[in-house]
Amino acid sequence: MATTLVLGAGVIGITTAYYLAKAGREVTVVDRQPESANETSFANAGLIAPGHSYTWASPKAPKILLKSLFQEGQALRLKLSADPQMWSWAAKFLSNCNAERSRLNTSRKLVLCRYSQQQLQTLTATESLHYDRLSKGLLYLYRDVPSFAKGCANMQVLADGGMPLEIIDVDRVIALEPALSHARDHIAGAIYCPTDESGDARLFTHDLTERCKAMGVNFEMNRTIQGFEHSGDAIQAVLTDKGRLTADDYVLALGSYAPILARPLGYRLPIYPVKGYSVTFPSGPGYNPPNMGGVDENNLVAYARFGDRLRFTATAEFTGYQTHHSPADFEHMLQAGRQLFPEGADYTQPSFWAGLRPMTPEGTPIMGRSRHRNLFLNVGHGHMGWTMSCGSARILTDLMLGRSPDIDLTGMTLS
Repeated sequence: MATTLVLGAGVIGITTAYYLAKAGREVTVVDRQPESANETSFANAGLIAPGHSYTWASPKAPKILLKSLFQEGQALRLKLSADPQMWSWAAKFLSNCNAERSRLNTSRKLVLCRYSQQQLQTLTATESLHYDRLSKGLLYLYRDVPSFAKGCANMQVLADGGMPLEIIDVDRVIALEPALSHARDHIAGAIYCPTDESGDARLFTHDLTERCKAMGVNFEMNRTIQGFEHSGDAIQAVLTDKGRLTADDYVLALGSYAPILARPLGYRLPIYPVKGYSVTFPSGPGYNPPNMGGVDENNLVAYARFGDRLRFTATAEFTGYQTHHSPADFEHMLQAGRQLFPEGADYTQPSFWAGLRPMTPEGTPIMGRSRHRNLFLNVGHGHMGWTMSCGSARILTDLMLGRSPDIDLTGMTLS
């Protein structure tokens, strides 16, 4: 039986391990954390959102980044740094910030996201997974008429790609989401995607980890990956702080840390960490949380309910690999969130978190073969790793087994 070593135990690594094991591979997962989903997948936005597949590299992004140097509260934040990797990545990002590239990259993301959601739904049903899933659609809210008009125009690229999107007025918004009734005066309208979903990516990953263990997948946790042993065009071993690990094939699924590990092999993966923030509150009996997730488009604050918890997520901060945070970092999202849902949760009990999104300049991931014949990539999923995870894992498994993937991968491979 062929053996595979999956490097990384986030949602991308665990879904990859599952599909490979299902296909008959003997799989081992390696990660420095004590359990799966302990980094980027720990407390992300939780939206499964093909209806929001827009690339971040858009014509408006450069102006927002420039304003962030002088003005607080911007959705994209650039912190000046001497890091040459950041500036190299930023140059590629800016080259994609035009209307033509933005439309192309969004279209490619949409194809993957829709395919991945189909795979997620099949997997959830097959394995009876539980992760506080809500399948009532998502609301993309606009605070004023001009931004609403722009949002409706921008959504055409998704509508052209087959997404069922509805333009709705504030009455319809509140009919769908009664918890927004207190915010009526702050909403001009919304775009409703009835097929989008939400769910806790960490709970999903934990549940799928247990299914993997039942299938015989081995887990080497609390084990820091230090590098590769290689010769010619082949990887011979992975080096860790607890010794060598060998396999027939290796899958790199280490999120923001993938470029660091790949660099000594001669790869310059165009991936950079973009820090995001989330805050989660208890929301049990006596509170009025939303019954579906969504995004406050003017403030770029996502919200989602997970059982008796309510989470807000915001900000894309270009600040390297540090994840520290302070209460001040959450003020903007809390102000927006509490205005929308003043009775949504116990706002006196926040659970703050910050994590790193592994972004490519285009917003599309890098999947498939590398220049080493037994090293495969499943990296660079950015802010939509949860949405893209099952599709990416299924695609990589197909490629490793010599099968043609179900979708066109143009723009989503190393080449």
